[in-house]
Amino acid sequence: MNARRIAAWLCLATVPVLAAAGPLGKTECIAPAKPGGGFDLTCKLVQTALLEGRFIQDPMRVTYMPGGIGAVAYNAVVAQRPDSGNTIVAFSGGSLLNLAQGKFGRYNENDVKWLAAVGTDYGAVVVAASSPYKTLQDVMAAMKANPRKVILGAGGTIGSQDWMKAALLSRAAGVSPRAMRFVAFEGGGEAITALQGGHIQVFTGDAAETLQQARAGSQVRILAVMSDKRLPGDLAQVPTAREAGANVEWPIVRGFYMGPQVAPEDYRAWSETFARLMATPAYDRLRSERGLFPLGLVGPELDAYVKRQVADYRKLVAEFGLNVAR
Repeated sequence: MNARRIAAWLCLATVPVLAAAGPLGKTECIAPAKPGGGFDLTCKLVQTALLEGRFIQDPMRVTYMPGGIGAVAYNAVVAQRPDSGNTIVAFSGGSLLNLAQGKFGRYNENDVKWLAAVGTDYGAVVVAASSPYKTLQDVMAAMKANPRKVILGAGGTIGSQDWMKAALLSRAAGVSPRAMRFVAFEGGGEAITALQGGHIQVFTGDAAETLQQARAGSQVRILAVMSDKRLPGDLAQVPTAREAGANVEWPIVRGFYMGPQVAPEDYRAWSETFARLMATPAYDRLRSERGLFPLGLVGPELDAYVKRQVADYRKLVAEFGLNVAR
């Protein structure tokens, strides 16, 4: 999180470090999916960090509300629990993409209070360790020469984040996304298995997920990451997509929102708490352990980020001719 932003929030902070009542008493995090996925990870990251940092006395309750990659939870919070000051709801970049496609029903990005972004992952272009493609330019040259011979794959159907990453790569190679070959899998793990088996040639997945798979023994090579700058640690030697010749970025933000009628003082208390939390070294450790890269946005900054991302996604949806739900 930017030092200037942290300082600004901390100067305003009036919430005690240990809160036992008010919005930080009997807290709840809604994960809009079944246990075990990215929403669950996001809730449990903050559950642990808040308790270990003594920002709350009692463990945060994590509840699960699956359906529509966030749509069921979004509708429930807006319509049924709009003023719950103790409840935060996890969202991801996929949630924003679905909002852009109208998949959250009659509600849009203006119908909740965006609270905090707590970390991010990034898209990645991945090949098998034995692949003849040594660089991203090799992949794009092969796609341009014959897009039907380069099979891309990932865990997501047409219009999903992983499909969007493949479509953006295809467009950067000068190939219409309609001409690319894309195979959808149930998840990233299944796609990486197919990559190693030669059933697909390119995996458009997530950087952190792929790095964890490589550490576990998967024979893969990351050609580029879809970030605005090089990532730290084990990925420091991997070029960004822009460095490698494709003007493509794809952040996968993770964060929280609250109901639209939450009292301003409750929203402020949560905002200040997240600003304090993300300024601690302990939080950096917990975030890194869960495979997320730094991204700290609170309150109005996150609201502006979300509105900008959804607007950009709507443009992509229109450009790629995807049907928008009504």
